[in-house]
Amino acid sequence: MRVYNFSAGPATMPVEVLERAQSELLDWSGSGMSVMEMSHRSKEFVGIAEAAEARLRSLLGVPEDYAVLFLQGGATGQFAAVPLNLAGPGATAAYVSTGAWSRKAISEAEKYLEVRTVADEAPTNYSTVPAEGSLQVPGDAAYLHYTLNETIGGVEFPYVPDAGDVPLVTDASSTILSRPLDVSRYGVIYAGAQKNLGPAGLTLVIVRKDLLDRARQETPAVLDWTAMAGAGSMLNTPPTLAWYLVGLVLEWVEEQGGLPAMAVRNRDKADLLYRAIDGSGFYSSPVEASARSWMNVPFLVPDPALEKPFLEAAAEAGLSGLGGHRSVGGMRASLYNAMPIEGVQALVDLMTDFEKQNG
Repeated sequence: MRVYNFSAGPATMPVEVLERAQSELLDWSGSGMSVMEMSHRSKEFVGIAEAAEARLRSLLGVPEDYAVLFLQGGATGQFAAVPLNLAGPGATAAYVSTGAWSRKAISEAEKYLEVRTVADEAPTNYSTVPAEGSLQVPGDAAYLHYTLNETIGGVEFPYVPDAGDVPLVTDASSTILSRPLDVSRYGVIYAGAQKNLGPAGLTLVIVRKDLLDRARQETPAVLDWTAMAGAGSMLNTPPTLAWYLVGLVLEWVEEQGGLPAMAVRNRDKADLLYRAIDGSGFYSSPVEASARSWMNVPFLVPDPALEKPFLEAAAEAGLSGLGGHRSVGGMRASLYNAMPIEGVQALVDLMTDFEKQNG
């Protein structure tokens, strides 16, 4: 029996995708072998890879002057790849600090360049994002980096920051494919797959081609966007099974109506849960309303001693992955594309019953 999986990642996958992968596991399209057994140089896998890229470009509207890369190393690998590919020794880059993942990106970047933190939301305990139009980006910065959605803290930018002539870089790991995204506003978009794109093990990088050929000489080949773009993301053996599954997820998103349809269903799910939190005298949200994430919804009970009983009741009801990140506690519900609204309604019903019993 499948549960409703609210985990922040690796996260729930569309059942239709899992069933199709199951049916093709031993014999993909009459090849007599599994995708995980194929040579990545074979015409069969090259076809899988090309179809995935074409679907991604279509869904996101990726312009032709952008390269699309399917890499390894997670978004964490890109914390280093961004400065190594965009800034030479002695350069500076601007960063926005809105929570745990942007802080990790800053810490990694500081190994390679001078970081200028143009906004730090620490005074609000990372419950906000900077006001639109408030960022002062140095004109000599190699790029401006921000984390579109903080998976742990549940803080999300409701706007695209204005970086002026400085290339804009974003970690979109927990937002990618959840709604339309204007790729042309960015120099670089990167995202770990294990939330909306597919399983863990693959990382998407979308980079404007005029930003290629800037990598430092010491950049490892597997992190060098120019080298990877020239090799079709196959400079080394890629994560073939994950790439194939991402392709199936992209096909599923198309069948659901594309990103506009995803936006409607994701907005509806988030609204349903936030209404339950705000309409209660029992639960509370630690995030300012204007910065609340659609994808990751943290919430608190009035007494931390009630967290364990709540999670036990959730498990009994077939609701999994609701514990907050170990660094912040509380509860957190991740509402990625594959989470149906029925799962969110089941969570709201549990919250209502638990409040009646413990309020």
